[in-house]
Amino acid sequence: YQEKVAPDTEHIFGDDFYDKLSGVCTALDNVEARLYVDQRCLFYRLPMLESGTLGTKGNTQVVVPHLTENYGATRDPPEKSIPVCTLKNFPNQIQHTLQWARDYFEGEFKQSAEEVNAYLSSPPDQYLSTLQPNTKLDTLKVIRKTLVDERPVTFEDCVVWARLKFEELFNNQIRQLLHNFPPDQVTSSGTKFWSGSKRCPKALVFDLDSVDEDAQMRNHLDFVVAASNMRASMYGINGRTDEEYFRETLKNVIVPDFSPADGVKIAANDAEEQKNNEDMDTGDTEADEIWGSLPKPSELAGFQLNPIDFDKDIDDHMLFVTACSNLRALNYSIPTEDTHRSRAIAGRIIPAIATTTALVTGLICMELYKIVGTPRKTLTIEAYKNAFVNLSIPFMTLSEPSAPGKTKAVLKGKEWNWTAWDSLDMNLGDITMGEFMTYFEKEYNLEISMLSHGVSILYSFFAQKAKVEQRKAMKMSEVITSITKKDFPPNQLFITLEVIANEKDTDEEVELPYIKFRFR
Repeated sequence: YQEKVAPDTEHIFGDDFYDKLSGVCTALDNVEARLYVDQRCLFYRLPMLESGTLGTKGNTQVVVPHLTENYGATRDPPEKSIPVCTLKNFPNQIQHTLQWARDYFEGEFKQSAEEVNAYLSSPPDQYLSTLQPNTKLDTLKVIRKTLVDERPVTFEDCVVWARLKFEELFNNQIRQLLHNFPPDQVTSSGTKFWSGSKRCPKALVFDLDSVDEDAQMRNHLDFVVAASNMRASMYGINGRTDEEYFRETLKNVIVPDFSPADGVKIAANDAEEQKNNEDMDTGDTEADEIWGSLPKPSELAGFQLNPIDFDKDIDDHMLFVTACSNLRALNYSIPTEDTHRSRAIAGRIIPAIATTTALVTGLICMELYKIVGTPRKTLTIEAYKNAFVNLSIPFMTLSEPSAPGKTKAVLKGKEWNWTAWDSLDMNLGDITMGEFMTYFEKEYNLEISMLSHGVSILYSFFAQKAKVEQRKAMKMSEVITSITKKDFPPNQLFITLEVIANEKDTDEEVELPYIKFRFR
Protein backbone atom coordinates (compact mmCIF):
# COMPACT_ATOMS: atom_id res chain seq x y z
CA TYR A 1 0.00 0.00 0.00
CA GLN A 2 1.07 3.59 -0.51
CA GLU A 3 -1.51 5.02 1.89
CA LYS A 4 -0.58 6.76 5.11
CA VAL A 5 -1.36 4.70 8.25
CA ALA A 6 -3.52 7.19 10.15
CA PRO A 7 -7.06 7.68 11.53
CA ASP A 8 -8.34 8.67 8.06
CA THR A 9 -7.25 5.33 6.51
CA GLU A 10 -8.81 3.04 9.11
CA HIS A 11 -11.22 1.84 6.40
CA ILE A 12 -8.09 0.18 4.88
CA PHE A 13 -6.04 -0.55 7.99
CA GLY A 14 -8.92 -1.62 10.22
CA ASP A 15 -9.76 -4.52 12.54
CA ASP A 16 -9.60 -7.08 9.71
CA PHE A 17 -6.12 -5.85 8.68
CA TYR A 18 -4.57 -5.99 12.18
CA ASP A 19 -6.32 -9.33 12.88
CA LYS A 20 -4.00 -10.97 10.30
CA LEU A 21 -0.80 -9.59 11.88
CA SER A 22 1.39 -11.23 14.52
CA GLY A 23 3.48 -8.08 15.07
CA VAL A 24 4.50 -4.69 13.70
CA CYS A 25 8.01 -3.58 12.73
CA THR A 26 7.91 0.18 12.17
CA ALA A 27 10.04 2.28 9.83
CA LEU A 28 8.57 5.69 10.60
CA ASP A 29 10.05 9.18 10.40
CA ASN A 30 7.98 11.19 12.88
CA VAL A 31 6.75 10.92 16.46
CA GLU A 32 3.06 11.48 15.62
CA ALA A 33 2.97 8.40 13.37
CA ARG A 34 4.83 6.34 15.99
CA LEU A 35 2.32 7.28 18.68
CA TYR A 36 -0.57 6.34 16.40
CA VAL A 37 0.86 2.89 15.51
CA ASP A 38 1.69 2.40 19.20
CA GLN A 39 -1.99 2.94 20.09
CA ARG A 40 -3.02 0.42 17.41
CA CYS A 41 -0.54 -2.17 18.77
CA LEU A 42 -1.83 -1.59 22.31
CA PHE A 43 -5.42 -2.10 21.16
CA TYR A 44 -4.70 -5.28 19.18
CA ARG A 45 -2.04 -6.45 21.68
CA LEU A 46 0.67 -6.83 19.06
CA PRO A 47 4.43 -6.63 19.67
CA MET A 48 6.02 -3.53 18.11
CA LEU A 49 9.66 -3.15 17.07
CA GLU A 50 10.46 0.55 16.97
CA SER A 51 13.71 2.11 15.76
CA GLY A 52 15.06 5.38 14.46
CA THR A 53 18.21 7.20 13.40
CA LEU A 54 19.34 10.82 13.47
CA GLY A 55 22.72 11.31 11.84
CA THR A 56 25.18 9.28 13.91
CA LYS A 57 22.61 8.58 16.64
CA GLY A 58 20.26 5.60 16.64
CA ASN A 59 17.84 3.89 19.00
CA THR A 60 15.76 0.73 19.17
CA GLN A 61 12.84 -0.10 21.46
CA VAL A 62 11.09 -3.44 21.75
CA VAL A 63 7.45 -3.41 22.88
CA VAL A 64 5.93 -6.74 24.01
CA PRO A 65 2.27 -7.02 25.09
CA HIS A 66 1.78 -7.20 28.87
CA LEU A 67 5.55 -7.54 29.43
CA THR A 68 7.00 -4.10 28.56
CA GLU A 69 5.68 -0.54 28.59
CA ASN A 70 4.35 0.77 25.28
CA TYR A 71 6.19 3.39 23.16
CA GLY A 72 3.90 6.27 24.20
CA ALA A 73 4.27 5.58 27.94
CA THR A 74 7.30 7.90 28.07
CA ARG A 75 7.75 11.05 25.98
CA ASP A 76 10.79 13.08 25.02
CA PRO A 77 10.65 16.71 26.14
CA PRO A 78 9.38 19.01 23.35
CA GLU A 79 12.00 20.63 21.13
CA LYS A 80 13.11 24.08 22.24
CA SER A 81 11.46 26.75 20.13
CA ILE A 82 13.09 30.05 19.14
CA PRO A 83 11.83 32.94 21.34
CA VAL A 84 9.28 35.10 19.48
CA CYS A 85 11.24 38.26 20.18
CA THR A 86 14.42 36.83 18.65
CA LEU A 87 12.52 35.91 15.48
CA LYS A 88 10.70 39.25 15.20
CA ASN A 89 13.47 41.73 15.96
CA PHE A 90 16.77 40.24 17.11
CA PRO A 91 17.91 37.26 14.97
CA ASN A 92 21.56 36.22 15.24
CA GLN A 93 21.70 32.91 13.28
CA ILE A 94 20.59 31.81 9.81
CA GLN A 95 18.20 29.34 11.55
CA HIS A 96 16.35 32.36 12.98
CA THR A 97 15.99 34.11 9.60
CA LEU A 98 14.88 30.89 7.88
CA GLN A 99 12.21 30.26 10.53
CA TRP A 100 11.07 33.89 10.15
CA ALA A 101 10.88 33.48 6.35
CA ARG A 102 8.90 30.22 6.71
CA ASP A 103 6.48 31.86 9.16
CA TYR A 104 6.08 34.80 6.77
CA PHE A 105 5.36 32.40 3.86
CA GLU A 106 2.74 30.62 5.98
CA GLY A 107 1.01 33.86 7.01
CA GLU A 108 1.11 35.59 3.61
CA PHE A 109 0.34 32.74 1.21
CA LYS A 110 -1.59 30.23 3.29
CA GLN A 111 -3.33 31.65 6.37
CA SER A 112 -4.55 34.87 4.69
CA ALA A 113 -6.07 32.82 1.81
CA GLU A 114 -7.67 30.34 4.23
CA GLU A 115 -9.15 33.21 6.26
CA VAL A 116 -10.64 34.83 3.13
CA ASN A 117 -12.08 31.47 2.00
CA ALA A 118 -13.62 30.90 5.44
CA TYR A 119 -15.22 34.37 5.27
CA LEU A 120 -16.56 33.77 1.74
CA SER A 121 -17.94 30.30 2.44
CA SER A 122 -19.78 30.95 5.74
CA PRO A 123 -22.92 32.95 6.58
CA PRO A 124 -21.56 36.35 7.80
CA ASP A 125 -22.97 36.15 11.35
CA GLN A 126 -21.71 32.60 11.78
CA TYR A 127 -18.21 33.58 10.61
CA LEU A 128 -18.11 36.61 12.93
CA SER A 129 -19.01 34.42 15.92
CA THR A 130 -15.94 32.22 15.29
CA LEU A 131 -13.46 35.12 15.68
CA GLN A 132 -11.57 35.40 18.98
CA PRO A 133 -11.89 38.87 20.61
CA ASN A 134 -8.11 39.37 20.93
CA THR A 135 -7.38 38.51 17.26
CA LYS A 136 -10.64 39.74 15.65
CA LEU A 137 -9.26 43.12 14.51
CA ASP A 138 -6.07 41.62 13.02
CA THR A 139 -8.05 38.91 11.20
CA LEU A 140 -10.47 41.43 9.67
CA LYS A 141 -7.53 43.64 8.60
CA VAL A 142 -5.98 40.64 6.83
CA ILE A 143 -9.27 39.88 5.04
CA ARG A 144 -9.72 43.49 3.91
CA LYS A 145 -6.11 43.74 2.76
CA THR A 146 -6.23 40.40 0.87
CA LEU A 147 -9.72 40.77 -0.57
CA VAL A 148 -9.98 44.53 -1.19
CA ASP A 149 -7.01 46.86 -0.62
CA GLU A 150 -4.24 44.73 -2.17
CA ARG A 151 -6.21 42.35 -4.39
CA PRO A 152 -4.36 42.04 -7.73
CA VAL A 153 -6.09 41.91 -11.11
CA THR A 154 -2.99 41.43 -13.31
CA PHE A 155 0.45 39.91 -12.81
CA GLU A 156 1.87 43.44 -12.90
CA ASP A 157 -0.10 44.17 -9.69
CA CYS A 158 1.66 41.17 -8.09
CA VAL A 159 5.09 42.54 -9.08
CA VAL A 160 4.25 45.97 -7.62
CA TRP A 161 3.04 44.28 -4.40
CA ALA A 162 6.29 42.24 -4.14
CA ARG A 163 8.48 45.34 -4.62
CA LEU A 164 6.58 47.24 -1.92
CA LYS A 165 6.86 44.21 0.40
CA PHE A 166 10.64 44.30 -0.05
CA GLU A 167 10.64 47.93 1.05
CA GLU A 168 8.39 47.25 4.04
CA LEU A 169 10.24 44.17 5.35
CA PHE A 170 13.89 44.96 4.69
CA ASN A 171 13.98 48.77 4.84
CA ASN A 172 11.03 50.43 6.62
CA GLN A 173 10.70 47.95 9.49
CA ILE A 174 14.46 48.09 10.15
CA ARG A 175 14.46 51.91 10.14
CA GLN A 176 11.57 51.88 12.61
CA LEU A 177 13.45 49.45 14.86
CA LEU A 178 16.56 51.71 14.80
CA HIS A 179 14.33 54.73 15.54
CA ASN A 180 13.05 52.95 18.68
CA PHE A 181 16.47 51.55 19.63
CA PRO A 182 19.23 53.76 18.10
CA PRO A 183 22.66 52.12 17.47
CA ASP A 184 24.14 53.98 20.48
CA GLN A 185 21.25 53.12 22.86
CA VAL A 186 22.29 52.21 26.42
CA THR A 187 20.21 50.10 28.83
CA SER A 188 19.28 51.16 32.38
CA SER A 189 22.30 49.19 33.68
CA GLY A 190 24.66 51.18 31.44
CA THR A 191 25.46 48.44 28.92
CA LYS A 192 25.01 48.86 25.17
CA PHE A 193 21.55 47.73 23.99
CA TRP A 194 22.98 46.37 20.72
CA SER A 195 25.50 43.92 22.20
CA GLY A 196 25.85 40.19 22.91
CA SER A 197 23.30 38.24 20.87
CA LYS A 198 21.54 41.46 19.73
CA ARG A 199 23.04 42.44 16.35
CA CYS A 200 22.49 46.04 15.28
CA PRO A 201 20.67 45.89 11.91
CA LYS A 202 20.99 48.05 8.80
CA ALA A 203 18.28 48.83 6.25
CA LEU A 204 18.70 47.42 2.72
CA VAL A 205 18.39 49.58 -0.39
CA PHE A 206 16.72 47.77 -3.30
CA ASP A 207 19.17 46.95 -6.08
CA LEU A 208 18.22 44.64 -8.97
CA ASP A 209 21.88 44.02 -9.80
CA SER A 210 22.88 43.05 -6.27
CA VAL A 211 24.64 39.63 -6.18
CA ASP A 212 25.25 37.60 -3.01
CA GLU A 213 28.60 35.87 -3.62
CA ASP A 214 28.29 33.58 -0.54
CA ALA A 215 24.89 32.15 -1.49
CA GLN A 216 25.42 32.50 -5.25
CA MET A 217 22.04 34.25 -5.46
CA ARG A 218 20.55 37.55 -6.54
CA ASN A 219 18.46 37.95 -3.40
CA HIS A 220 16.76 41.26 -4.35
CA LEU A 221 15.59 40.06 -7.78
CA ASP A 222 14.90 36.51 -6.54
CA PHE A 223 12.65 37.82 -3.76
CA VAL A 224 10.54 39.92 -6.14
CA VAL A 225 10.26 37.13 -8.76
CA ALA A 226 9.35 34.46 -6.17
CA ALA A 227 6.96 36.69 -4.17
CA SER A 228 5.17 37.89 -7.36
CA ASN A 229 4.64 34.33 -8.56
CA MET A 230 3.45 33.06 -5.16
CA ARG A 231 1.00 35.95 -4.97
CA ALA A 232 -0.23 35.27 -8.53
CA SER A 233 -0.66 31.56 -7.79
CA MET A 234 -2.76 32.40 -4.72
CA TYR A 235 -5.14 34.50 -6.85
CA GLY A 236 -5.19 32.17 -9.87
CA ILE A 237 -3.24 34.61 -12.09
CA ASN A 238 -0.66 33.27 -14.57
CA GLY A 239 2.89 34.13 -13.52
CA ARG A 240 6.16 34.64 -15.41
CA THR A 241 9.88 34.64 -14.61
CA ASP A 242 11.66 36.40 -17.50
CA GLU A 243 14.09 38.95 -16.11
CA GLU A 244 13.53 41.61 -18.79
CA TYR A 245 9.84 41.84 -17.91
CA PHE A 246 10.65 42.41 -14.24
CA ARG A 247 13.27 45.05 -15.01
CA GLU A 248 10.81 46.98 -17.20
CA THR A 249 7.91 46.69 -14.73
CA LEU A 250 9.99 47.62 -11.67
CA LYS A 251 11.15 50.87 -13.35
CA ASN A 252 7.59 52.18 -13.08
CA VAL A 253 6.91 51.22 -9.46
CA ILE A 254 6.47 54.25 -7.20
CA VAL A 255 7.74 53.46 -3.70
CA PRO A 256 6.17 55.76 -1.05
CA ASP A 257 8.51 57.72 1.24
CA PHE A 258 8.79 56.34 4.77
CA SER A 259 9.51 58.16 8.02
CA PRO A 260 9.84 56.25 11.31
CA ALA A 261 7.02 57.17 13.69
CA ASP A 262 7.02 57.89 17.42
CA GLY A 263 4.85 55.80 19.74
CA VAL A 264 5.30 52.50 17.85
CA LYS A 265 5.71 49.71 20.43
CA ILE A 266 8.51 47.21 19.78
CA ALA A 267 9.23 44.63 22.49
CA ALA A 268 12.85 44.34 23.63
CA ASN A 269 12.29 40.83 25.05
CA ASP A 270 9.66 38.08 25.29
CA ALA A 271 8.19 39.40 28.55
CA GLU A 272 7.50 42.78 26.91
CA GLU A 273 6.09 41.02 23.84
CA GLN A 274 3.60 39.14 26.04
CA LYS A 275 2.66 42.34 27.92
CA ASN A 276 2.12 44.22 24.63
CA ASN A 277 -0.19 41.43 23.47
CA GLU A 278 -2.13 41.50 26.74
CA ASP A 279 -2.43 45.32 26.69
CA MET A 280 -3.52 45.38 23.06
CA ASP A 281 -6.79 47.20 22.52
CA THR A 282 -9.29 44.82 20.90
CA GLY A 283 -10.36 47.79 18.71
CA ASP A 284 -14.07 46.94 18.54
CA THR A 285 -14.99 50.22 16.80
CA GLU A 286 -12.31 49.78 14.13
CA ALA A 287 -13.26 46.10 13.73
CA ASP A 288 -16.91 47.07 13.19
CA GLU A 289 -15.89 49.66 10.59
CA ILE A 290 -13.80 47.09 8.67
CA TRP A 291 -16.57 44.49 8.92
CA GLY A 292 -19.04 46.98 7.45
CA SER A 293 -16.71 47.84 4.56
CA LEU A 294 -16.06 44.23 3.42
CA PRO A 295 -17.80 43.03 0.24
CA LYS A 296 -20.61 40.57 1.02
CA PRO A 297 -19.80 36.93 0.18
CA SER A 298 -22.86 36.90 -2.12
CA GLU A 299 -21.24 39.66 -4.22
CA LEU A 300 -18.22 37.39 -4.84
CA ALA A 301 -20.10 34.13 -5.45
CA GLY A 302 -17.71 31.40 -6.58
CA PHE A 303 -14.55 33.42 -5.82
CA GLN A 304 -11.95 31.48 -3.82
CA LEU A 305 -8.23 31.89 -3.20
CA ASN A 306 -5.67 29.07 -3.45
CA PRO A 307 -3.87 28.65 -0.08
CA ILE A 308 -0.26 27.48 -0.61
CA ASP A 309 1.17 24.87 1.75
CA PHE A 310 4.94 25.29 2.15
CA ASP A 311 6.84 22.31 0.76
CA LYS A 312 10.62 22.34 1.00
CA ASP A 313 10.83 20.09 -2.09
CA ILE A 314 9.11 22.64 -4.37
CA ASP A 315 11.81 24.89 -5.85
CA ASP A 316 9.56 27.99 -6.15
CA HIS A 317 8.75 27.78 -2.43
CA MET A 318 12.41 27.41 -1.49
CA LEU A 319 13.45 30.28 -3.79
CA PHE A 320 11.12 32.61 -1.88
CA VAL A 321 12.12 31.33 1.59
CA THR A 322 15.87 31.42 0.77
CA ALA A 323 15.77 34.94 -0.72
CA CYS A 324 13.58 36.19 2.12
CA SER A 325 15.84 34.60 4.76
CA ASN A 326 19.05 35.88 3.10
CA LEU A 327 17.74 39.46 2.85
CA ARG A 328 16.92 39.40 6.56
CA ALA A 329 20.34 37.87 7.25
CA LEU A 330 21.93 40.76 5.31
CA ASN A 331 19.92 43.18 7.48
CA TYR A 332 21.61 41.70 10.55
CA SER A 333 25.07 40.87 9.10
CA ILE A 334 24.46 37.11 9.41
CA PRO A 335 26.25 34.89 6.82
CA THR A 336 23.77 33.87 4.08
CA GLU A 337 23.17 30.34 2.71
CA ASP A 338 22.35 28.92 -0.74
CA THR A 339 19.06 27.19 -1.57
CA HIS A 340 20.44 23.68 -1.01
CA ARG A 341 21.72 24.42 2.51
CA SER A 342 18.62 26.49 3.33
CA ARG A 343 16.41 23.56 2.30
CA ALA A 344 18.27 21.28 4.73
CA ILE A 345 17.98 23.78 7.60
CA ALA A 346 14.32 24.75 6.91
CA GLY A 347 13.30 21.10 6.52
CA ARG A 348 15.39 20.14 9.56
CA ILE A 349 17.09 17.55 7.36
CA ILE A 350 19.89 15.63 9.05
CA PRO A 351 21.62 13.41 6.47
CA ALA A 352 21.13 9.66 6.94
CA ILE A 353 24.35 7.73 7.49
CA ALA A 354 24.47 4.17 6.14
CA THR A 355 26.52 2.79 9.04
CA THR A 356 24.00 4.06 11.63
CA THR A 357 21.14 2.57 9.60
CA ALA A 358 22.95 -0.78 9.28
CA LEU A 359 23.71 -0.98 13.01
CA VAL A 360 20.16 -0.04 14.07
CA THR A 361 18.70 -2.54 11.58
CA GLY A 362 20.92 -5.27 13.04
CA LEU A 363 19.98 -4.40 16.62
CA ILE A 364 16.21 -4.40 15.97
CA CYS A 365 16.48 -7.67 13.99
CA MET A 366 18.06 -9.30 17.07
CA GLU A 367 14.84 -8.43 18.94
CA LEU A 368 12.75 -9.66 15.97
CA TYR A 369 14.39 -13.12 16.26
CA LYS A 370 13.46 -13.27 19.94
CA ILE A 371 9.82 -12.42 19.19
CA VAL A 372 9.23 -14.68 16.17
CA GLY A 373 11.67 -17.49 16.99
CA THR A 374 10.75 -18.18 20.62
CA PRO A 375 7.41 -19.01 22.29
CA ARG A 376 6.71 -15.63 23.89
CA LYS A 377 5.74 -16.93 27.32
CA THR A 378 9.16 -18.57 27.79
CA LEU A 379 11.01 -15.20 27.63
CA THR A 380 11.20 -12.82 30.60
CA ILE A 381 11.69 -9.05 30.30
CA GLU A 382 15.46 -9.51 30.91
CA ALA A 383 15.77 -11.32 27.56
CA TYR A 384 14.84 -8.21 25.54
CA LYS A 385 17.07 -5.21 24.98
CA ASN A 386 16.55 -1.56 23.99
CA ALA A 387 19.57 0.16 22.47
CA PHE A 388 20.91 3.68 22.13
CA VAL A 389 24.00 4.40 20.03
CA ASN A 390 26.03 7.42 18.98
CA LEU A 391 28.74 6.43 16.52
CA SER A 392 30.48 9.81 16.64
CA ILE A 393 31.65 9.39 20.26
CA PRO A 394 31.47 6.24 19.92
CA PHE A 395 28.88 5.21 22.51
CA MET A 396 26.51 2.25 22.73
CA THR A 397 24.30 1.06 25.55
CA LEU A 398 21.79 -1.79 25.86
CA SER A 399 19.14 -1.74 28.57
CA GLU A 400 16.18 -3.86 29.64
CA PRO A 401 12.80 -2.45 28.65
CA SER A 402 10.68 -1.03 31.47
CA ALA A 403 7.67 -2.98 32.71
CA PRO A 404 4.27 -1.32 32.14
CA GLY A 405 2.89 0.88 34.94
CA LYS A 406 0.09 -0.69 36.99
CA THR A 407 -3.22 0.70 38.25
CA LYS A 408 -5.01 -0.99 41.16
CA ALA A 409 -8.74 -1.78 41.01
CA VAL A 410 -11.07 -4.12 42.90
CA LEU A 411 -13.39 -6.09 40.62
CA LYS A 412 -15.83 -8.76 41.83
CA GLY A 413 -14.18 -8.65 45.24
CA LYS A 414 -10.69 -9.36 43.82
CA GLU A 415 -7.77 -6.99 43.47
CA TRP A 416 -6.73 -6.38 39.84
CA ASN A 417 -3.54 -4.55 38.86
CA TRP A 418 -4.15 -3.54 35.27
CA THR A 419 -1.81 -1.89 32.73
CA ALA A 420 -2.16 0.01 29.44
CA TRP A 421 -2.28 -3.41 27.70
CA ASP A 422 -5.50 -4.38 29.48
CA SER A 423 -9.12 -3.68 28.62
CA LEU A 424 -12.53 -4.99 29.64
CA ASP A 425 -13.35 -7.22 26.67
CA MET A 426 -17.03 -7.69 25.84
CA ASN A 427 -18.09 -9.93 22.98
CA LEU A 428 -21.85 -9.49 23.19
CA GLY A 429 -22.90 -8.53 19.67
CA ASP A 430 -24.75 -5.29 18.91
CA ILE A 431 -27.01 -5.27 22.00
CA THR A 432 -29.03 -2.25 23.17
CA MET A 433 -27.46 0.30 25.50
CA GLY A 434 -29.90 -0.78 28.23
CA GLU A 435 -28.79 -4.44 27.89
CA PHE A 436 -25.14 -3.31 27.90
CA MET A 437 -25.57 -1.36 31.16
CA THR A 438 -27.47 -4.20 32.85
CA TYR A 439 -24.75 -6.72 31.83
CA PHE A 440 -21.95 -4.42 33.04
CA GLU A 441 -23.59 -3.80 36.43
CA LYS A 442 -24.30 -7.52 37.00
CA GLU A 443 -20.90 -8.72 35.75
CA TYR A 444 -18.72 -6.26 37.71
CA ASN A 445 -21.07 -5.13 40.53
CA LEU A 446 -20.45 -1.52 39.47
CA GLU A 447 -22.81 1.32 38.64
CA ILE A 448 -22.11 3.35 35.48
CA SER A 449 -22.18 7.11 36.04
CA MET A 450 -20.81 8.03 32.59
CA LEU A 451 -20.24 6.14 29.34
CA SER A 452 -18.47 7.71 26.35
CA HIS A 453 -16.96 6.93 22.95
CA GLY A 454 -14.14 9.32 21.98
CA VAL A 455 -15.52 12.82 22.63
CA SER A 456 -19.18 11.69 22.49
CA ILE A 457 -21.01 11.10 25.77
CA LEU A 458 -23.47 8.21 25.35
CA TYR A 459 -24.83 8.18 28.90
CA SER A 460 -24.43 10.29 32.02
CA PHE A 461 -26.27 10.19 35.36
CA PHE A 462 -27.25 13.88 34.97
CA ALA A 463 -28.69 13.56 31.43
CA GLN A 464 -32.41 14.07 30.72
CA LYS A 465 -34.38 10.95 31.69
CA ALA A 466 -36.38 10.87 28.44
CA LYS A 467 -33.18 10.98 26.33
CA VAL A 468 -31.58 8.23 28.46
CA GLU A 469 -34.63 5.96 28.07
CA GLN A 470 -34.70 6.59 24.33
CA ARG A 471 -31.00 5.66 23.97
CA LYS A 472 -31.34 2.60 26.22
CA ALA A 473 -33.76 1.12 23.68
CA MET A 474 -31.29 1.69 20.78
CA LYS A 475 -28.47 -0.63 19.73
CA MET A 476 -24.99 0.49 20.85
CA SER A 477 -23.83 1.20 17.27
CA GLU A 478 -27.04 3.21 16.60
CA VAL A 479 -26.52 5.36 19.72
CA ILE A 480 -23.00 6.26 18.54
CA THR A 481 -23.91 6.96 14.89
CA SER A 482 -26.88 9.10 16.00
CA ILE A 483 -24.47 11.32 17.98
CA THR A 484 -21.40 11.35 15.70
CA LYS A 485 -23.44 11.39 12.44
CA LYS A 486 -20.86 8.96 11.00
CA ASP A 487 -21.37 5.34 9.98
CA PHE A 488 -18.90 2.65 11.04
CA PRO A 489 -16.69 1.31 8.22
CA PRO A 490 -17.78 -2.21 7.14
CA ASN A 491 -14.44 -3.67 8.33
CA GLN A 492 -14.77 -2.34 11.92
CA LEU A 493 -15.49 -5.04 14.49
CA PHE A 494 -14.81 -3.25 17.78
CA ILE A 495 -15.99 -0.09 19.51
CA THR A 496 -13.81 1.54 22.18
CA LEU A 497 -15.76 2.81 25.18
CA GLU A 498 -14.60 4.72 28.25
CA VAL A 499 -16.51 4.30 31.49
CA ILE A 500 -16.70 6.05 34.86
CA ALA A 501 -18.15 3.62 37.39
CA ASN A 502 -18.70 3.46 41.14
CA GLU A 503 -18.88 0.57 43.59
CA LYS A 504 -22.53 -0.13 44.42
CA ASP A 505 -21.92 -0.58 48.16
CA THR A 506 -19.48 2.27 48.93
CA ASP A 507 -20.21 4.60 45.96
CA GLU A 508 -16.41 4.94 45.52
CA GLU A 509 -15.14 5.55 41.99
CA VAL A 510 -13.18 2.64 40.49
CA GLU A 511 -10.46 3.41 37.95
CA LEU A 512 -10.90 1.08 34.99
CA PRO A 513 -9.26 0.54 31.59
CA TYR A 514 -11.26 1.15 28.41
CA ILE A 515 -13.93 -1.31 27.23
CA LYS A 516 -13.21 -3.20 24.00
CA PHE A 517 -16.75 -3.91 22.80
CA ARG A 518 -17.17 -6.30 19.85
CA PHE A 519 -20.38 -5.38 18.06
CA ARG A 520 -19.93 -7.43 14.84
